Amino acid sequence: MITQLPLPALRRLTAALMLSAATLTGTIVLAPQGAQAQNLFEAVIKVNGDAITRYELEQRTRLLTLLRAPADPARLAKDQLIEDRLKQQAATAQGVSVSDEAVVEGMEQFASQGNLTADQMIQLLSRGGVSKETFREFVRAGLTWRELTQAKFGARIAVSEDDLERARAAISSGTGVRVLLSEIIIPYTPETEKQVMDRARRIAELTDIGAFSAQARAHSATPTRGAGGRLPWQPITKLPPILRPLVLGLAPGEVTEPLPLPGAVALFQMRDIQEVDAPDPEYAAIEYAAYYIPGGRSEAAIARARQVDAQTDTCDDLYGIAKDQPRSVLERGIKAPNEIPTDIAISLSRLDPGEVSYDVTRANGETLVLLMMCGRSQTIAEDPSEVVAPAGGPPPAEGEGQATPPDDTAQLSAQIANRRMQSFADGYLAQLRSEARIIGN
Repeated sequence: MITQLPLPALRRLTAALMLSAATLTGTIVLAPQGAQAQNLFEAVIKVNGDAITRYELEQRTRLLTLLRAPADPARLAKDQLIEDRLKQQAATAQGVSVSDEAVVEGMEQFASQGNLTADQMIQLLSRGGVSKETFREFVRAGLTWRELTQAKFGARIAVSEDDLERARAAISSGTGVRVLLSEIIIPYTPETEKQVMDRARRIAELTDIGAFSAQARAHSATPTRGAGGRLPWQPITKLPPILRPLVLGLAPGEVTEPLPLPGAVALFQMRDIQEVDAPDPEYAAIEYAAYYIPGGRSEAAIARARQVDAQTDTCDDLYGIAKDQPRSVLERGIKAPNEIPTDIAISLSRLDPGEVSYDVTRANGETLVLLMMCGRSQTIAEDPSEVVAPAGGPPPAEGEGQATPPDDTAQLSAQIANRRMQSFADGYLAQLRSEARIIGN
């Protein structure tokens, strides 16, 4: 039995360890069961050719079990290690690394979130069968990713006075913010990716609302294409967490940088922004269903999606649609907003309970995903002292995650910059996943 850490340390360290466990969108090939051996150091997963051993999986699973991860530790361990490989590969390609001294400092910093020294944490982990090397490499992966994303996106997160004013409106006590956006989502194949990304960068330079709408009609794959990509008024809290800081950084007419999605790229234009009298609710969890239709964006698949839409009013109705089909064609679950893949989160943000969309694909565009919104659960206010840093990374910037006073410019600027950086990093990781070849069981 694995010994568990004391509760005072757990309260902070559990949250610190929780990386996004978004569904992997790389190509996953299942290895035959007979190929599994008992050697702890055999490769059980390969990520673009780099091995993850059985030992590493067992170690990370033990670590997450010790910290009472609120998810299946084995599944989360696999997801985290695959992400670690993708991050390290990207860093190596860009010539980014961190020194051993920086890793030691990062271990101390991480342990301090539970009021522990690094040595104390290593001893506690050791009692549960987790090696010092596992802890060290876990921290190294987070620090390396931070260095890479800072180098890649640091010049693009400058915070202006207009950004501060819009953000103040968003967090003002007793008020809420709603936005009027237009969207473009352009799918691509490996053969058309460069052409589509070049087009997206040109669209991002537009400031004219009519010109953006014309591009939406010509190129977007969303249901709003016929309306020039124009969305109705939305509370900022209904947007995916990755999108909010990008949107709040826009003035009317401005367009976001291209946001990478699995097999597609998204852009959003601000048409208007308003402060409203009552604050909009934050959502702790979103329940949705996904029904998988073969054929991608083919006419036959779209026709099937329309047929399912006409035959269903609630998520429960989808069970009848999926009857006598393999269980894998229908998935339903509840996730925190930051755990939902970005493309799915964007699609869900347009929906009310019982509504569907079918502009997302999987399996390299070969499977159409019909999404239905089942419901949203509102957030219960948390103690801001419980806010912690992402796993393996630095502690939160002063004021991060807290209700920042409107006149505290330094804290608010740090929040905007941190969240904008996180949005860029999440989008970059989604792109790495979509391009990866992942082989394993």
